[in-house]
Amino acid sequence: MFFNRIKPAVSKYLLIALAGLMWSTVGVMLCRMAYYWLKEINWLTALPLELFGVILSLAVYRFGFSGIAQKNIDRICLLPERGCIFAFQAWKSYLIIACMVTLGIILRHSPIPKQYLAIVYTTIGGALLLSSLHYYRGLWRLLILKKP
Repeated sequence: MFFNRIKPAVSKYLLIALAGLMWSTVGVMLCRMAYYWLKEINWLTALPLELFGVILSLAVYRFGFSGIAQKNIDRICLLPERGCIFAFQAWKSYLIIACMVTLGIILRHSPIPKQYLAIVYTTIGGALLLSSLHYYRGLWRLLILKKP
């Protein structure tokens, strides 16, 4: 079939690596934006805001993103040996990503002070960064230990 010939197929190892890299990159980007917003204000004001964001990121990681990452790894492991390069996320996840990007743009351009937005960005960014470690562990297990 024509579409199978043009489909950009890659190994499931690369899919897991791409997912981890994507989650890490977005997590670092969001935390970096929060850092630059907070460095503009007095550190005595910034520190509690950042600590609150870190605490919230641990909660979002534990009760949300870590489970999503693990389900995504499990889904990728069930794929054929070579899958479409865009399968590193489930198709419905792309809709969620589009909504989150749109919300982020709206928040950045809203009148909400950036120091308060830094809490949200640290929360999501930190949770993504921590959850990306699941992908790297999953890749390690597949490559080295040969266990899903």
